[in-house]
Order: sequence, then structure tokens, then C-alpha cells
Amino acid sequence: MSRLFYKQSAGYDWNKALPIGNGKLGAMIFGDENCEHLQLNEDSLWYGGPMSRVNVDAKDNLSTLRELVREGRISEAEELLLHAFTGTPQSERTYSTLGDLYINYKNISGEWSDYERELDLSKALFRLRKRAGGITFREEIFANNPSNLLVMMITTDEGASFDIDVNFGRKTFYDSTFHDSDTIYSLGSMVGEDYRYAAGLSSVHIGGTVECVGEYLKCRKVNMVCLLFTAATTFREKDPLSYVSNTLRVGRSLEYSALLNEHLQEYCELFDKTKLSLTSDPELEKLPTDERLKRFGIDKPDNGLIQTYYDFGRYLLIASSREGSLPANLQGIWNGSMDPPWGSKFTININTEMNYWPAEMFGLGSCHMPLFDLMRRMCENGQRTARDMYNCRGTVAHHNTDMWGDTAPQDGWIPATYWVMGMAWLCTHIWEHYLYTLDIDFLESMYPIMRESVLFFHDFLVEEEDTVFLCPSLSPENTYILPNGESGNVCYNSTMDIEILRDLFTQFLSAAKLLEDADEEFIAHTESLLKKLPPIRVGRFGQIMEWNEDYEEREPGHRHISHLYALHPSEQINADDSDQTLIQAAKVTLDRRLSNGGGHTGWSRAWIMNMFARLFEGEKVYENLVALLNKSTLTNLFDNHPPFQIDGNFGAIAAIGEMYLQSKSDRVILMPAVPKAMGDGSIEGIYAKYGAVFSLCFREGKLTSFSVKAELADYEMRVLYLGKEYMVSLPLGEEATYEIE
Repeated sequence: MSRLFYKQSAGYDWNKALPIGNGKLGAMIFGDENCEHLQLNEDSLWYGGPMSRVNVDAKDNLSTLRELVREGRISEAEELLLHAFTGTPQSERTYSTLGDLYINYKNISGEWSDYERELDLSKALFRLRKRAGGITFREEIFANNPSNLLVMMITTDEGASFDIDVNFGRKTFYDSTFHDSDTIYSLGSMVGEDYRYAAGLSSVHIGGTVECVGEYLKCRKVNMVCLLFTAATTFREKDPLSYVSNTLRVGRSLEYSALLNEHLQEYCELFDKTKLSLTSDPELEKLPTDERLKRFGIDKPDNGLIQTYYDFGRYLLIASSREGSLPANLQGIWNGSMDPPWGSKFTININTEMNYWPAEMFGLGSCHMPLFDLMRRMCENGQRTARDMYNCRGTVAHHNTDMWGDTAPQDGWIPATYWVMGMAWLCTHIWEHYLYTLDIDFLESMYPIMRESVLFFHDFLVEEEDTVFLCPSLSPENTYILPNGESGNVCYNSTMDIEILRDLFTQFLSAAKLLEDADEEFIAHTESLLKKLPPIRVGRFGQIMEWNEDYEEREPGHRHISHLYALHPSEQINADDSDQTLIQAAKVTLDRRLSNGGGHTGWSRAWIMNMFARLFEGEKVYENLVALLNKSTLTNLFDNHPPFQIDGNFGAIAAIGEMYLQSKSDRVILMPAVPKAMGDGSIEGIYAKYGAVFSLCFREGKLTSFSVKAELADYEMRVLYLGKEYMVSLPLGEEATYEIE
């Protein structure tokens, strides 16, 4: 069983609480002995509503801005950006906490003892055991996706009766509460009457009585109580109160075991798709998770902890991003504040993209779908932004978006705000999902968004004889230094922007061919632009150049390593390329970042892990994994930016997958970056492009056997291991196993 477990409660520390979620509903469980506390979220509870924020002065100043950048008058250009291109108002909407649920244990005699709380990752089930007055109390909590309920069962081993008071509240941030005979309701509006929410708390019990009094469920002399909670907003439901009432009514009609079995069947189908098994020390399995994390290091390996961390990352994706929900945001779904860090939005200059790096390789393509739903909402908004800001056709998004798909610039921060590549990067996820699932209907449905993104750059790019001019451009969120000592951010043709365009155009052309797009003129123009994109260049230190000029950096250890997008997540730079020039330059780039303090945030360290995996440097992947767990991981295994930010969890488990298998467009590479410490065990069910599933067995860092199943289509692929090539050719549904001498 893969689990997190602890010998004490989280107290009042949110960062020690344990998360559960079903995509729409989330809870952080504190596990207090006297008063259990669940901090709650509903994914569509955001402050405010959709709004138009486009600065209409932008398009009249675009040509002036470009002239200033071309002439090197950067401070003037950035002042113009601040005034004429900043959104009005500056900020998008923010995600909000739903509230808090408290369960007060009454009339307890004696001190609490024998305490343990755990999160069973294999079942997505929180358990707590505690003892007082000769009675052992147990809690089980889970988030049921099919029924959209948070379910909490409280009982005792001895069948003893007990008393509890249960209440839910949002401090002063709700409009009213009321109850009927068996349910307490909370209602509120976020802005005006058009955007509302409802939440409901109900129960089923054995023995004793349960009575609704004021804002409380008053449970007296019960032998078992099953608490049910749900919530909804008008983002999805026309009448949230009716939805909540009906959902709770159906929940009360079911046995606890039925709700649990429904949850387990649905969750385990996703979680069990892949399994990493590493040889570990059985004695370490007896230690609580926080103690294992504290002792872990290069000289104190703990593969069991790594395996748990890997499972936890997959668990978090399943818990925070499900079909019909919103995508995982900066905090996944778990936010305890009315004013969260960075608004707990979708930051699309890497963080949202990183959230989905592990989705396809671990068979969680369905968890990817909320991102595509958000892109559909963004597309129409982006068309207005393209037209009204830049006088361009097509669709565009900047470095942030919100639940409603806002695409105007967010904030007024020069290093990030005026970046026009957000939608373009997101579009690469369309092609990635297609390559893994071979879902032609999906590709056809998303193709218009890819085309609209390409169309924007047809208009936005300035074509010259043999190149293109992209401006404004940024290398998120870094700053360069001009020869005169002046600092700047805005530029033209930043390396990352050109790399993203190369992927966007290439993938669009592949999709156009597959879908038989007959617009020859549009396709020819895209091909022409693709040929004119500047190449990746090497700077004076032997590094990949980050900007169009070989500038000095103000912060050489910056957390963003945007110019290595071509190495990861893209395939534009490959460790097995015959020309090693760019590979060597990528290594220099990483070494310079790390020697100057890079990797100091959790998600940045996770990106570095993926890059070293792509460089086939397993020991460096492991060194950075150790650093991530030592320096950027909270005791509940959440990634720590700081503060908590979930992308590091997702990025890190993607890197673990890339240690064992890398799926390219024309080849699969096995065991390319496995460190010695993680070289004994197996990984079952790791997915490759074009519909194949691999399983690998390995000992002492060497592959002993692998199997391939053609799960979605006939499969033909070159599979490489240590310079040896295996030609795999399988009809749909067939599986083959290869023994390695």
C-alpha cells in the first residue's frame, strides 16, 4: 500500500494537512483530536465574473513600440507597454476558498492516545485513528467523483455511542444559512445576483439522534455517522441550491459501502494504470512520512519515499483535474485563502503546462481534458484580444488566464505581462494528447484553435527577407543587461518564443495534413514562416542564447530556464542527435544556472530534473530529486515554491517517468537516465506515443526485460536501449516481451 502517514495532527498548519479531491470538490484535512477540521474548495468558486479588460490603446501604439525596441530604447518601450498594453483593470479574477467544516467531539473522557492519520494513495482514502476513554475512534474520508460528494464516516471499534457537533461556514463571506429537517445549507453570491454558490451538509446515522440546530448538525449518542457535503455554483448549475439538495438526497439514499465502492471502482481504474516498484528498505516503511522526508538524502537513500512521492503526484492529478472539472491551477484545487498567492490562477508561461507533463505518459489523458475545455473558452476571448489589442486575426493569450478564459495581459509586471505566447504553448498540448491517444475526433474538434493561434502569428509576425520579427517578446520572467548597464525585459525574437512557434507551426502542419485541410494558401504561408524562424544560437560562454542578443543576465541563477524549452518539453534538441553542438550548449546553460543558485523554487528544480533526463544524465536527475525533497517539499509532500505550488509535484513525477522511458516522434528510448539508486525494480504501464504501453524490469540499473502492448492501434516503432535497436511491430491488441541479455 502506498500511503502518507503521521503520528500527530496538522495542528493549525495548512501545509501539514492532507488533501483529498474529486476534480470539483477538494478538502485539506487537519486531523485534530478534539475538533476535526476540513478546509474546503469547489473548483468554480472564483471571485467576480467574466469581464473585458483589453487596453484599446495598444493597437495604436504597437508600431511605435516595435520601433523603440528595434532602436534599443528599451526603457521608453517598457514605459509604453506599461501604459498602453496593460489590461484595464490590470488583474484577472482569483480563485477563492469555499470555507471550513468542523467536527467537535463532545464529552470525551481522558487524554487522546494511539494517534495515526494516513492518506492511502492507492484508494484515495483518508483514515484517522485515535483513542480516548477506552474507545477507539475512526474517521474515513474520501471525495467521490461520480456522486460529487465529500463523504466522511465516523465510528468506533467498540460500537460505542458518541456525541459530535458539525458545522460549516465561510466566516463573513456568505449571504445566508438555513436548514430543513436533515440538511444545513449555505448560500452566497460572488458579485451581484448573476454568480452564486450553494453548499450543503447532511448525514446518515446509526443509533442516537441527529438534529439540525442553527448552523449545526447536532449528533447525540450515535454509533456511526456518515457526513455528506457538496457544493456548486452557477458556473455549471443554473440552480445550485437544487443541485446541492438533489445530490445530498441521492447520497443519503445509498449505503456508505455503496458510496465507497463507487469511489474505489472509478478512482482505481485511473490510479492503477501504471505502477512503479523500487527495491526499498522495509524498516523505513515503518517510519512516518515526515520523519522519512527529514532523514532522506544522497547518503541516506529511501526508494520507498520516492515511490510514495511518485504515487502522490499521480494522486494529485487525479484529485484535481477530472473530466467536467476545471484544470489544475497553481495550487491544484486546494486553496485556503480568500486572497491566494498569485490569485491561484492558471499561469501559462510554464506552470499550467507543467501540471500536465505527466498526464499522457501515465495513462491519465482523461485528466488532461479540463485544460482543453478551458482553451475552448479562451479561444473566443483571445480572438477579441487579438483584434482589439493588436489589430490581428486569430487568437492570442498572455501569461495568465482564469476560469472564464481571460486572455488580456495580467498585472503590469514588465518581465511577464506582455508575453503573447500563452495560447501557442497550450496548443502544443493538443498535438501531444493526439499522439498518445490517436483520438482523431478530439484532434478535429481542437484543430480550429490551433489554426486560430497560427493565424494570429500570420498577422502579428513582421516578415523580412529571410527571417521574421516577433515583438513584443520576452523570456519569462528574466531580465537582461544592456551594454550601457540598463536593465531590460522586452525584446524581439526571444529564443523561447521562436522555439514555441517552431513547435506550433510544425504540429499544425502535421495536423492539417492528417485532417486533409484544403486551404493551400494558408498552409503554404505557415510553411514559409516556419522556414524563416531564426535558429537556436550559441553564446559566448558556450550557452544557448536566451535573447536575440548575447546579453548579460541580471540574475544568472534565475528560476526560469525558458531558452531550454527546445530540450524539454520540446524535441528540438535531442541527446542522441548526431550533431552535439546544441546538447553541449544546453549542458553549459544548466551548469551556469545551477552554479549561480538556480533551482531554488520547487517547480524550477522539477524542470531541471526533466532537462537532465533528456540529457541522459541520471545521476544529476537524482541529485536534483534529492534537492527537491530536501529543500522544496513540505511535510505533506506538497511542492514548495515557496509558498505551496503544485506544478513541482507534477513536473518531478514527469521527470521520474522520463528516467525510464522517453517517447519521441520516431523512436522510444528505454532507461535513458536511471540513477544507480533507482535501478532495481520495475515500472508497469508507462505509455508511449502512438498508442503503446510499455512495462520494464530492471536490476542494478540494467534493463532485464521489457514488454510492449499495442493498446490503441497497430504499433511499429524503433525501440532503443544502450545502442541496440529493437524493431517492434505489433497488431492492435497484441503484446510482446523482450528479454535483455
